[in-house]
Amino acid sequence: MRALVALSLAGLPVEALAQGLTRSDRERGRTMLRQIEHEIEKSYYDSTLKGLHLADTAAALDTLIQHATTLAEVLTIVARLPLALNDSHTFFLPPSQRLKAVYGWEMFMVGDSCYVERVKPNSDADRQGLRPGDLLLSVSGYAPTRQNLWLLSYLLRVLRPQTSLRVLVQSPAGARRELNLGATVVESKNIYDLTGLNGEDVAHLIRQEENADRERPDVLLEVGDVAVWRFPTFSTPLPEIRNRMKVVRSHRALVLDLRGNQGGLESALLTLMGQLSTEDDTLGVDQERRRRTPLVTKGARDNAFAGPLVVLVDSRSASASEILARVVQLTRRGVVLGDRTAGAVMRSEWHSYGIGAETMVFYGVAVTTADVVMGDGGRLEGVGVQPDTLILPTGADLAARRDPVLARALAILGKPMDPASAGSLMSRPE
Repeated sequence: MRALVALSLAGLPVEALAQGLTRSDRERGRTMLRQIEHEIEKSYYDSTLKGLHLADTAAALDTLIQHATTLAEVLTIVARLPLALNDSHTFFLPPSQRLKAVYGWEMFMVGDSCYVERVKPNSDADRQGLRPGDLLLSVSGYAPTRQNLWLLSYLLRVLRPQTSLRVLVQSPAGARRELNLGATVVESKNIYDLTGLNGEDVAHLIRQEENADRERPDVLLEVGDVAVWRFPTFSTPLPEIRNRMKVVRSHRALVLDLRGNQGGLESALLTLMGQLSTEDDTLGVDQERRRRTPLVTKGARDNAFAGPLVVLVDSRSASASEILARVVQLTRRGVVLGDRTAGAVMRSEWHSYGIGAETMVFYGVAVTTADVVMGDGGRLEGVGVQPDTLILPTGADLAARRDPVLARALAILGKPMDPASAGSLMSRPE
Protein backbone atom coordinates (compact mmCIF):
# COMPACT_ATOMS: atom_id res chain seq x y z
CA MET A 1 0.00 0.00 0.00
CA ARG A 2 1.15 3.53 -0.72
CA ALA A 3 0.70 4.54 2.91
CA LEU A 4 3.04 1.78 4.07
CA VAL A 5 5.61 2.82 1.51
CA ALA A 6 5.32 6.39 2.79
CA LEU A 7 6.05 5.23 6.33
CA SER A 8 9.26 3.52 5.22
CA LEU A 9 10.33 6.52 3.16
CA ALA A 10 9.88 8.79 6.16
CA GLY A 11 13.23 7.54 7.45
CA LEU A 12 15.17 8.79 4.44
CA PRO A 13 18.18 10.79 5.70
CA VAL A 14 17.98 14.54 5.27
CA GLU A 15 21.33 16.19 4.66
CA ALA A 16 22.22 19.89 4.33
CA LEU A 17 18.71 20.93 3.30
CA ALA A 18 17.36 20.09 6.75
CA GLN A 19 16.11 23.26 8.42
CA GLY A 20 15.91 23.75 12.16
CA LEU A 21 12.56 23.66 13.93
CA THR A 22 11.15 26.58 15.89
CA ARG A 23 8.25 26.40 18.31
CA SER A 24 6.19 28.35 15.78
CA ASP A 25 7.02 25.80 13.06
CA ARG A 26 5.87 22.95 15.29
CA GLU A 27 2.55 24.63 16.10
CA ARG A 28 1.99 25.44 12.45
CA GLY A 29 2.49 21.76 11.64
CA ARG A 30 -0.10 20.78 14.23
CA THR A 31 -2.52 23.35 12.80
CA MET A 32 -2.00 21.98 9.28
CA LEU A 33 -2.67 18.45 10.52
CA ARG A 34 -5.93 19.47 12.20
CA GLN A 35 -7.12 21.38 9.14
CA ILE A 36 -6.37 18.47 6.81
CA GLU A 37 -8.13 16.06 9.15
CA HIS A 38 -11.20 18.30 9.13
CA GLU A 39 -11.22 18.65 5.33
CA ILE A 40 -10.90 14.91 4.73
CA GLU A 41 -13.65 14.11 7.22
CA LYS A 42 -15.95 16.67 5.60
CA SER A 43 -15.22 16.21 1.90
CA TYR A 44 -13.78 12.75 1.12
CA TYR A 45 -15.99 10.87 -1.33
CA ASP A 46 -16.13 7.67 0.74
CA SER A 47 -17.98 8.38 4.02
CA THR A 48 -16.32 5.31 5.58
CA LEU A 49 -12.87 6.74 4.71
CA LYS A 50 -11.98 3.25 3.43
CA GLY A 51 -12.10 2.01 7.00
CA LEU A 52 -9.41 4.43 8.18
CA HIS A 53 -9.75 5.59 11.80
CA LEU A 54 -9.01 9.19 10.91
CA ALA A 55 -9.10 10.73 14.38
CA ASP A 56 -6.84 8.04 15.88
CA THR A 57 -4.38 8.33 13.01
CA ALA A 58 -4.30 12.14 13.30
CA ALA A 59 -3.77 11.93 17.06
CA ALA A 60 -0.83 9.56 16.62
CA LEU A 61 0.72 11.86 14.03
CA ASP A 62 0.21 14.87 16.28
CA THR A 63 2.27 13.11 18.94
CA LEU A 64 5.03 12.50 16.41
CA ILE A 65 5.05 16.19 15.47
CA GLN A 66 5.61 17.10 19.12
CA HIS A 67 8.81 15.00 19.09
CA ALA A 68 10.07 16.07 15.62
CA THR A 69 13.43 17.84 15.38
CA THR A 70 13.38 19.38 11.87
CA LEU A 71 10.88 21.22 9.71
CA ALA A 72 11.20 18.56 7.00
CA GLU A 73 10.25 15.90 9.53
CA VAL A 74 7.15 17.85 10.58
CA LEU A 75 5.98 18.28 6.98
CA THR A 76 6.55 14.59 6.26
CA ILE A 77 4.46 13.64 9.28
CA VAL A 78 1.62 15.93 8.17
CA ALA A 79 1.75 14.40 4.68
CA ARG A 80 1.22 10.92 6.12
CA LEU A 81 -2.40 11.66 7.05
CA PRO A 82 -3.78 12.03 3.48
CA LEU A 83 -1.39 9.31 2.27
CA ALA A 84 -2.99 6.89 4.70
CA LEU A 85 -6.04 6.79 2.40
CA ASN A 86 -3.94 5.22 -0.39
CA ASP A 87 -5.58 7.55 -2.90
CA SER A 88 -3.94 9.09 -5.98
CA HIS A 89 -5.78 12.41 -5.69
CA THR A 90 -5.63 13.07 -1.93
CA PHE A 91 -2.35 14.64 -0.87
CA PHE A 92 -0.73 17.51 1.03
CA LEU A 93 1.14 20.39 -0.59
CA PRO A 94 3.40 21.91 2.09
CA PRO A 95 4.45 25.54 2.41
CA SER A 96 7.18 26.55 0.01
CA GLN A 97 10.49 25.87 1.74
CA ARG A 98 13.41 28.28 1.79
CA LEU A 99 15.85 25.72 0.35
CA LYS A 100 15.00 23.77 -2.79
CA ALA A 101 16.93 21.02 -4.54
CA VAL A 102 17.20 21.02 -8.32
CA TYR A 103 18.45 17.56 -9.27
CA GLY A 104 18.94 18.17 -12.98
CA TRP A 105 17.48 14.86 -14.17
CA GLU A 106 14.12 13.11 -14.40
CA MET A 107 12.98 9.50 -14.29
CA PHE A 108 9.87 7.62 -15.43
CA MET A 109 8.52 4.09 -15.76
CA VAL A 110 8.48 2.08 -18.97
CA GLY A 111 6.62 -1.13 -18.29
CA ASP A 112 8.01 -2.30 -14.95
CA SER A 113 11.42 -0.66 -15.41
CA CYS A 114 12.49 2.84 -14.40
CA TYR A 115 14.63 4.86 -16.80
CA VAL A 116 16.31 8.23 -16.89
CA GLU A 117 14.22 10.39 -19.19
CA ARG A 118 16.03 13.74 -19.24
CA VAL A 119 19.34 15.13 -18.02
CA LYS A 120 19.85 18.87 -17.77
CA PRO A 121 22.99 20.07 -19.56
CA ASN A 122 25.82 21.15 -17.23
CA SER A 123 24.14 19.62 -14.18
CA ASP A 124 26.18 17.39 -11.88
CA ALA A 125 24.29 14.42 -13.31
CA ASP A 126 25.38 15.46 -16.81
CA ARG A 127 28.99 15.92 -15.73
CA GLN A 128 29.02 12.45 -14.17
CA GLY A 129 27.70 10.85 -17.34
CA LEU A 130 24.09 10.10 -16.45
CA ARG A 131 22.20 9.76 -19.73
CA PRO A 132 18.63 9.26 -20.99
CA GLY A 133 18.03 5.55 -21.36
CA ASP A 134 20.05 4.58 -18.29
CA LEU A 135 18.14 2.00 -16.23
CA LEU A 136 17.65 3.08 -12.61
CA LEU A 137 18.16 0.11 -10.32
CA SER A 138 18.02 2.09 -7.08
CA VAL A 139 17.58 5.68 -5.88
CA SER A 140 18.78 6.46 -2.35
CA GLY A 141 18.57 2.76 -1.55
CA TYR A 142 15.06 2.20 -2.95
CA ALA A 143 14.28 0.21 -6.08
CA PRO A 144 11.83 2.41 -8.04
CA THR A 145 8.61 0.64 -9.06
CA ARG A 146 5.26 1.65 -10.48
CA GLN A 147 3.86 1.50 -6.95
CA ASN A 148 6.42 3.73 -5.22
CA LEU A 149 7.84 6.05 -7.89
CA TRP A 150 5.37 8.88 -7.33
CA LEU A 151 5.92 8.67 -3.58
CA LEU A 152 9.66 8.69 -4.00
CA SER A 153 9.44 11.75 -6.25
CA TYR A 154 6.99 13.46 -3.88
CA LEU A 155 9.31 12.91 -0.95
CA LEU A 156 12.53 13.95 -2.70
CA ARG A 157 11.16 16.95 -4.58
CA VAL A 158 8.47 18.31 -2.26
CA LEU A 159 8.77 17.11 1.32
CA ARG A 160 12.43 16.32 1.97
CA PRO A 161 14.74 17.59 -0.78
CA GLN A 162 18.27 16.22 -0.63
CA THR A 163 21.70 17.70 -1.33
CA SER A 164 22.55 14.62 -3.39
CA LEU A 165 21.05 11.34 -4.51
CA ARG A 166 22.96 8.06 -4.66
CA VAL A 167 21.83 6.01 -7.62
CA LEU A 168 22.73 2.66 -9.15
CA VAL A 169 22.25 2.74 -12.91
CA GLN A 170 22.81 0.44 -15.85
CA SER A 171 23.57 1.73 -19.34
CA PRO A 172 21.79 0.32 -22.41
CA ALA A 173 25.02 -1.60 -23.11
CA GLY A 174 24.75 -3.30 -19.70
CA ALA A 175 27.47 -1.51 -17.71
CA ARG A 176 26.53 -0.75 -14.10
CA ARG A 177 27.82 2.17 -12.10
CA GLU A 178 27.03 3.85 -8.79
CA LEU A 179 26.84 7.64 -8.78
CA ASN A 180 26.35 10.26 -6.10
CA LEU A 181 24.51 12.98 -8.01
CA GLY A 182 24.69 16.41 -6.41
CA ALA A 183 21.74 18.76 -6.48
CA THR A 184 21.82 22.48 -7.05
CA VAL A 185 20.51 24.10 -3.88
CA VAL A 186 18.37 27.16 -4.57
CA GLU A 187 17.39 29.55 -1.81
CA SER A 188 14.02 31.25 -1.94
CA LYS A 189 11.52 32.77 0.43
CA ASN A 190 9.41 30.28 2.35
CA ILE A 191 6.87 32.95 3.29
CA TYR A 192 4.84 34.62 0.54
CA ASP A 193 2.73 37.72 0.99
CA LEU A 194 -0.76 36.99 -0.35
CA THR A 195 -2.49 40.05 1.11
CA GLY A 196 -2.00 42.13 -2.03
CA LEU A 197 0.55 44.40 -0.36
CA ASN A 198 3.37 42.83 -2.35
CA GLY A 199 2.33 41.75 -5.83
CA GLU A 200 5.77 40.40 -6.66
CA ASP A 201 5.23 37.28 -4.53
CA VAL A 202 2.03 36.30 -6.33
CA ALA A 203 3.59 37.11 -9.71
CA HIS A 204 6.50 34.83 -8.85
CA LEU A 205 4.15 31.92 -8.21
CA ILE A 206 2.35 32.53 -11.49
CA ARG A 207 5.65 32.58 -13.39
CA GLN A 208 6.61 29.26 -11.81
CA GLU A 209 3.43 27.68 -13.18
CA GLU A 210 3.98 29.23 -16.60
CA ASN A 211 7.52 27.90 -16.73
CA ALA A 212 6.26 24.40 -15.88
CA ASP A 213 3.77 24.56 -18.75
CA ARG A 214 6.46 25.63 -21.22
CA GLU A 215 8.45 22.51 -20.42
CA ARG A 216 5.62 20.45 -21.97
CA PRO A 217 4.67 22.40 -25.08
CA ASP A 218 1.51 21.77 -27.05
CA VAL A 219 2.60 20.68 -30.53
CA LEU A 220 0.36 20.17 -33.57
CA LEU A 221 1.97 19.22 -36.87
CA GLU A 222 1.16 17.19 -39.95
CA VAL A 223 2.54 14.14 -41.70
CA GLY A 224 0.85 14.34 -45.05
CA ASP A 225 -2.88 14.20 -44.33
CA VAL A 226 -2.36 12.95 -40.75
CA ALA A 227 -2.41 15.42 -37.85
CA VAL A 228 -0.10 14.62 -34.92
CA TRP A 229 -1.12 16.47 -31.77
CA ARG A 230 0.89 16.32 -28.57
CA PHE A 231 -1.65 17.43 -25.98
CA PRO A 232 0.30 17.93 -22.73
CA THR A 233 -2.38 18.91 -20.23
CA PHE A 234 -6.14 19.03 -19.74
CA SER A 235 -5.65 22.39 -18.05
CA THR A 236 -5.64 23.86 -21.56
CA PRO A 237 -8.27 26.63 -22.01
CA LEU A 238 -11.37 25.39 -23.85
CA PRO A 239 -11.10 27.91 -26.73
CA GLU A 240 -7.58 26.63 -27.45
CA ILE A 241 -8.87 23.05 -27.66
CA ARG A 242 -11.57 24.10 -30.11
CA ASN A 243 -9.08 26.07 -32.21
CA ARG A 244 -6.73 23.11 -32.38
CA MET A 245 -9.59 20.87 -33.47
CA LYS A 246 -10.42 23.24 -36.32
CA VAL A 247 -6.95 22.49 -37.68
CA VAL A 248 -7.32 18.76 -37.01
CA ARG A 249 -10.57 18.64 -38.99
CA SER A 250 -8.69 19.56 -42.16
CA HIS A 251 -6.81 16.23 -41.94
CA ARG A 252 -7.85 12.68 -42.71
CA ALA A 253 -6.60 11.11 -39.46
CA LEU A 254 -5.33 12.08 -36.01
CA VAL A 255 -2.61 10.83 -33.69
CA LEU A 256 -3.48 12.20 -30.23
CA ASP A 257 -0.38 11.99 -28.06
CA LEU A 258 -1.32 11.91 -24.36
CA ARG A 259 2.02 10.61 -23.14
CA GLY A 260 3.04 12.50 -20.02
CA ASN A 261 -0.39 14.17 -19.80
CA GLN A 262 -1.38 13.90 -16.13
CA GLY A 263 -4.89 15.26 -16.52
CA GLY A 264 -6.43 18.57 -15.56
CA LEU A 265 -9.93 19.96 -15.89
CA GLU A 266 -13.00 17.78 -16.37
CA SER A 267 -14.47 20.46 -18.63
CA ALA A 268 -11.47 20.13 -20.98
CA LEU A 269 -11.96 16.36 -21.12
CA LEU A 270 -15.62 16.72 -22.01
CA THR A 271 -14.85 19.39 -24.61
CA LEU A 272 -12.17 17.33 -26.35
CA MET A 273 -14.27 14.16 -26.34
CA GLY A 274 -17.18 16.14 -27.77
CA GLN A 275 -14.95 17.33 -30.62
CA LEU A 276 -14.19 13.70 -31.45
CA SER A 277 -17.82 12.57 -31.58
CA THR A 278 -20.84 13.57 -33.62
CA GLU A 279 -23.31 12.46 -30.91
CA ASP A 280 -23.79 13.14 -27.22
CA ASP A 281 -22.35 10.40 -25.03
CA THR A 282 -22.07 9.41 -21.38
CA LEU A 283 -18.43 8.65 -20.61
CA GLY A 284 -19.05 7.32 -17.12
CA VAL A 285 -20.24 8.39 -13.69
CA ASP A 286 -18.69 10.48 -10.91
CA GLN A 287 -19.46 8.52 -7.73
CA GLU A 288 -19.63 11.12 -4.98
CA ARG A 289 -20.39 10.65 -1.28
CA ARG A 290 -24.12 11.35 -1.65
CA ARG A 291 -24.85 11.26 -5.37
CA ARG A 292 -23.89 9.91 -8.78
CA THR A 293 -23.25 12.43 -11.56
CA PRO A 294 -23.07 11.28 -15.20
CA LEU A 295 -20.09 12.50 -17.22
CA VAL A 296 -21.88 13.66 -20.36
CA THR A 297 -20.17 15.07 -23.41
CA LYS A 298 -22.02 16.98 -26.10
CA GLY A 299 -21.08 15.81 -29.56
CA ALA A 300 -19.97 18.42 -32.08
CA ARG A 301 -22.40 17.09 -34.72
CA ASP A 302 -21.21 18.08 -38.21
CA ASN A 303 -18.20 19.91 -36.74
CA ALA A 304 -16.79 16.78 -35.12
CA PHE A 305 -13.59 15.13 -36.30
CA ALA A 306 -14.79 11.72 -37.48
CA GLY A 307 -11.61 10.36 -39.09
CA PRO A 308 -9.34 7.52 -37.90
CA LEU A 309 -7.93 8.10 -34.41
CA VAL A 310 -4.88 6.68 -32.64
CA VAL A 311 -4.26 7.62 -28.99
CA LEU A 312 -0.77 7.32 -27.45
CA VAL A 313 -0.35 6.79 -23.70
CA ASP A 314 2.42 5.91 -21.25
CA SER A 315 2.92 5.33 -17.53
CA ARG A 316 2.55 9.06 -16.82
CA SER A 317 -0.79 9.41 -18.62
CA ALA A 318 -3.22 9.93 -15.76
CA SER A 319 -6.72 11.03 -14.80
CA ALA A 320 -8.50 12.67 -17.78
CA SER A 321 -5.99 11.09 -20.18
CA GLU A 322 -6.92 7.65 -18.94
CA ILE A 323 -10.65 8.31 -19.16
CA LEU A 324 -10.32 9.51 -22.75
CA ALA A 325 -8.20 6.50 -23.74
CA ARG A 326 -10.65 4.05 -22.14
CA VAL A 327 -13.67 5.70 -23.77
CA VAL A 328 -11.93 5.43 -27.14
CA GLN A 329 -11.56 1.70 -26.48
CA LEU A 330 -15.10 1.15 -25.18
CA THR A 331 -16.73 3.03 -28.05
CA ARG A 332 -14.31 1.59 -30.62
CA ARG A 333 -13.65 5.16 -31.71
CA GLY A 334 -9.97 4.38 -32.31
CA VAL A 335 -7.00 2.42 -31.05
CA VAL A 336 -4.74 3.01 -28.05
CA LEU A 337 -0.98 2.36 -28.25
CA GLY A 338 1.89 2.56 -25.77
CA ASP A 339 2.30 1.62 -22.12
CA ARG A 340 -0.20 0.92 -19.33
CA THR A 341 -1.39 4.20 -17.84
CA ALA A 342 -0.93 5.46 -14.28
CA GLY A 343 -4.19 4.27 -12.74
CA ALA A 344 -4.73 7.63 -11.04
CA VAL A 345 -8.34 8.41 -11.91
CA MET A 346 -10.39 10.32 -9.38
CA ARG A 347 -11.90 13.78 -9.11
CA SER A 348 -10.53 16.02 -6.39
CA GLU A 349 -11.00 19.50 -4.99
CA TRP A 350 -8.16 21.76 -3.95
CA HIS A 351 -8.27 23.55 -0.58
CA SER A 352 -5.80 26.35 0.18
CA TYR A 353 -5.01 27.70 3.62
CA GLY A 354 -2.81 30.38 5.12
CA ILE A 355 -1.32 30.82 8.56
CA GLY A 356 -0.34 34.34 9.55
CA ALA A 357 -1.53 37.92 9.47
CA GLU A 358 0.03 40.44 7.08
CA THR A 359 2.36 37.77 5.75
CA MET A 360 1.11 34.24 5.37
CA VAL A 361 2.60 30.78 5.15
CA PHE A 362 0.32 29.00 2.72
CA TYR A 363 -0.26 25.31 2.14
CA GLY A 364 -2.96 23.12 0.69
CA VAL A 365 -4.55 19.73 0.44
CA ALA A 366 -6.26 17.98 -2.46
CA VAL A 367 -9.16 15.78 -1.35
CA THR A 368 -10.87 13.24 -3.60
CA THR A 369 -14.55 14.07 -3.93
CA ALA A 370 -15.56 11.45 -6.50
CA ASP A 371 -14.47 8.13 -7.92
CA VAL A 372 -14.97 7.58 -11.65
CA VAL A 373 -16.91 4.55 -12.84
CA MET A 374 -16.60 3.89 -16.57
CA GLY A 375 -19.41 3.04 -18.95
CA ASP A 376 -18.75 -0.70 -18.63
CA GLY A 377 -18.90 -0.49 -14.83
CA GLY A 378 -15.12 -0.76 -14.49
CA ARG A 379 -12.80 1.46 -12.45
CA LEU A 380 -9.37 2.68 -13.53
CA GLU A 381 -8.02 3.77 -10.13
CA GLY A 382 -5.01 1.60 -9.29
CA VAL A 383 -5.49 -0.33 -12.55
CA GLY A 384 -4.92 2.00 -15.47
CA VAL A 385 -5.70 1.49 -19.14
CA GLN A 386 -4.09 -1.43 -20.92
CA PRO A 387 -3.38 -0.26 -24.49
CA ASP A 388 -4.70 -2.25 -27.42
CA THR A 389 -1.08 -2.77 -28.44
CA LEU A 390 1.65 -2.62 -25.80
CA ILE A 391 4.75 -0.90 -27.18
CA LEU A 392 7.63 -0.23 -24.77
CA PRO A 393 10.68 1.78 -25.83
CA THR A 394 13.97 0.21 -24.78
CA GLY A 395 16.78 1.99 -22.99
CA ALA A 396 18.59 2.11 -26.32
CA ASP A 397 15.53 3.78 -27.91
CA LEU A 398 15.47 6.42 -25.17
CA ALA A 399 19.20 7.03 -25.49
CA ALA A 400 18.94 7.47 -29.26
CA ARG A 401 15.66 9.43 -29.00
CA ARG A 402 13.83 6.90 -31.11
CA ASP A 403 10.03 6.77 -30.84
CA PRO A 404 8.68 3.32 -31.78
CA VAL A 405 5.21 4.19 -30.42
CA LEU A 406 4.63 7.15 -32.72
CA ALA A 407 6.21 5.21 -35.59
CA ARG A 408 3.65 2.40 -35.11
CA ALA A 409 0.77 4.90 -34.97
CA LEU A 410 1.82 6.49 -38.25
CA ALA A 411 2.20 3.08 -39.87
CA ILE A 412 -1.34 2.15 -38.83
CA LEU A 413 -2.57 5.35 -40.51
CA GLY A 414 -0.69 4.63 -43.72
CA LYS A 415 2.29 6.92 -43.11
CA PRO A 416 5.18 4.57 -42.31
CA MET A 417 8.13 6.20 -40.58
CA ASP A 418 11.14 4.69 -38.85
CA PRO A 419 11.42 5.21 -35.03
CA ALA A 420 14.41 7.55 -35.40
CA SER A 421 12.50 9.89 -37.72
CA ALA A 422 9.43 9.68 -35.49
CA GLY A 423 11.57 10.62 -32.51
CA SER A 424 12.78 13.79 -34.18
CA LEU A 425 9.30 14.75 -35.35
CA MET A 426 8.15 16.47 -32.16
CA SER A 427 11.32 18.54 -31.91
CA ARG A 428 10.51 20.07 -35.27
CA PRO A 429 9.09 23.64 -35.08
CA GLU A 430 5.37 23.99 -35.63
